[in-house]
Amino acid sequence: MFIEKIKTDGLSHLSYLVGAGGKAAVIDPRRDCDLYVEMAAARGCRITHVFETHRHEDIISGAPVLKEMTGAAVFHGPDTDGEVVYAETVREGDEFEFGSLLIKVLQTPGHTFDSVSYAVYDKDFGDKAVGVFTGDALFVGDVGRTDFYPDRAEEVAGLLHDSLQKILSLGDQAIVYPAHGAGSVCGDNMADREFSTLGYERKYNPMLQHENKQAFIEKKLNEYHDRPPYFRLMEKLNLEGAGPAKRILTPAPLDAETFLRRKEEASVVDVRGIADYLGAHVKGSFAIPSDMIPAFAGWLLDPDKDLLLIASGAAEAETAARHLARIGYDRVCGYLSPAMTGWAAQGRDFETTPAIDADAVAERVTKDDADWRLLDVRKVTEVAEGVVPGATPVFLGDLPDRLGDLDRNAHYTTMCASGARATIAASILQRAGFSKVDVFLGSMGAWRAAGREVVDLENGAAGEN
Repeated sequence: MFIEKIKTDGLSHLSYLVGAGGKAAVIDPRRDCDLYVEMAAARGCRITHVFETHRHEDIISGAPVLKEMTGAAVFHGPDTDGEVVYAETVREGDEFEFGSLLIKVLQTPGHTFDSVSYAVYDKDFGDKAVGVFTGDALFVGDVGRTDFYPDRAEEVAGLLHDSLQKILSLGDQAIVYPAHGAGSVCGDNMADREFSTLGYERKYNPMLQHENKQAFIEKKLNEYHDRPPYFRLMEKLNLEGAGPAKRILTPAPLDAETFLRRKEEASVVDVRGIADYLGAHVKGSFAIPSDMIPAFAGWLLDPDKDLLLIASGAAEAETAARHLARIGYDRVCGYLSPAMTGWAAQGRDFETTPAIDADAVAERVTKDDADWRLLDVRKVTEVAEGVVPGATPVFLGDLPDRLGDLDRNAHYTTMCASGARATIAASILQRAGFSKVDVFLGSMGAWRAAGREVVDLENGAAGEN
């Protein structure tokens, strides 16, 4: 009997290969799923079952792809928001055996109505669950978000509370196998580790410490979560079943002339590090560093439009394309090669974006220049902990839709927690025609490190650093 975890970086998605007796099952597979077949073969097993814990919002399911590759049956919970055309329905109490391994289904709605968990038993050793695949119901250090049904918010929060009690009833010995880890948009406060037990979570998970069900519901109702627009595409594809990702994801290298010709009909995405982008970039390009694609591509890019990449090389272009494919962006048509050095050497136009430090921002705050704006693009929950005096908060994901509210003649400095999201924001402004833009490099981290004043935005009071 074995259980192996597969982590998808960027999305912090966790899937699992589990098996015994020559048969294996995959829990919540991602779209690029050749590795599951390879891992099962290395174990001397054939994949016969694929189990989904719920309809994923943040990643394309690989279940229909694995079904096509292996002939495995796919199983999904009941009460879906539409028909999952590639799956059979499982319900409370259904059982599946793989040699000494037994999997039992628990219906655990709340995060979504179709959420199920899969308890794992070793028939050769005791009658208590060895572990449980909790999907997005229970995480390490947190529980699932319940904001996908705003018209039924109190109901679904209550459902999640009851589902968590059902999961905990499996016993403190059971190992927790969630579908996401720290950094996922499916929860805000997950622990930065991927191992735990129900006993540990029962004692230390903050969301399991509420004195009663109503207190839990109130806490969930007062949470705030961002919901990227690409989630709607994931919902659609994970009902209909998306096709496989390209077998070869490395985009074609394009010379400057070809790149320039094709960029008129495409979105240009600079996936290099922020320092590279600030130093020199192609005019009109988005700055989305490769490791930030899972978090922000779904806010900023059109999945129906061709994409051209600017990368430091083929490996970085491939990584970016893989991140994009996992969330439904399949139209990556090539990358600039050589990158900006070759582009500039041919006399092609490029832009730079100035970066400033905490001292420069403090000087501008003190001068109270009517022409200058400090744009804080952090999340609502971060802004609630304090802002630089005079800063205007506009969440990065909302910025493209808020451009009409901004003064195009003003001078904008963008900031976040460190400067990475601020650089993405600066690229949005520059490609929209804002001519006076710079980035507060270090951002709130540098501001606090310098011991400078932080203001409570709600009441205007200064806070301690």
